[in-house]
Amino acid sequence: MELRLLVTFEKVADVLSFTRAAADLGYAQSSVTGQIRSLETSLGVELFERLGSRIRLTEAGERLLPYARRMTELAEEARTAVASAGDPSGTIAVGTMESLTSYRLPPLLEYFHHRYPKVRLTLRPTLGDATRQALRQGTYDVGFLMEPGTEHEGLESEVLAPEPLVLVAGPGHPLAGRTGLTSADLAAAHLVGTEPGCPYRDLFEEELREWAPPFMEFGTIEATKRGVTSGLGVALLPRVTVAEELASGTLVALDWEAPFTLFTQVAWRRGKKLPAHVRLFVEQARRLVSEQSRPA
Repeated sequence: MELRLLVTFEKVADVLSFTRAAADLGYAQSSVTGQIRSLETSLGVELFERLGSRIRLTEAGERLLPYARRMTELAEEARTAVASAGDPSGTIAVGTMESLTSYRLPPLLEYFHHRYPKVRLTLRPTLGDATRQALRQGTYDVGFLMEPGTEHEGLESEVLAPEPLVLVAGPGHPLAGRTGLTSADLAAAHLVGTEPGCPYRDLFEEELREWAPPFMEFGTIEATKRGVTSGLGVALLPRVTVAEELASGTLVALDWEAPFTLFTQVAWRRGKKLPAHVRLFVEQARRLVSEQSRPA
């Protein structure tokens, strides 16, 4: 079995699409199809069932997949070991969400840009479920999550820091300055927030489901902050994303405590042996994110 055929097989098995696999690998679709047929011929079995425009792994394909993963990972480990005398190099596909990319990861990205210029970081903006799925499929090497749970099926994960949340409003909002706010007190407030799937937005909506206050979706954190500053409502956001606005007084923290806790985490596929440059990235993420979140 040629290694390149196993690499192609693993990619097709991950994305279950010859077209997507060809795009990700930089091949023509006919080349991917030909490589899979060559592998099937050499093994004497069919690895995929063709179901019209869809495909799925056969039983033989399911049995081959873990071996293909181990062999391609071992090949990557061998390449890294041979090149270990030089500077770390390689590509790291990173799944992450807006609040982490913009407010937690800049020190890490800057550190790698200057210290390890041969390591190429590719940031993929996805939310929790999509990030976890991409990690399981091998599309991402590592992913950053902000979740209440710290156990994820098929993944290894490490908590980097708790992520404090704060309910914010404009200084002139009717709830500003009131003490001891309860969830019922927010029933008449207009909520402003990011897109569905964002963990703190979804948990906040679930907490207030009984009162169903109106919700205005702004999509991004920056747009959400502008909406709140303009007096359009209140928003629950990670404290790190509004630190400057709270310090300047353009936003104020309301006296309401979220009944849930989120944790910023780094994750990768369980059983995956991380190449040296990816291990280095995880180690520095652990150091820099924890340092950044430490109270002054």
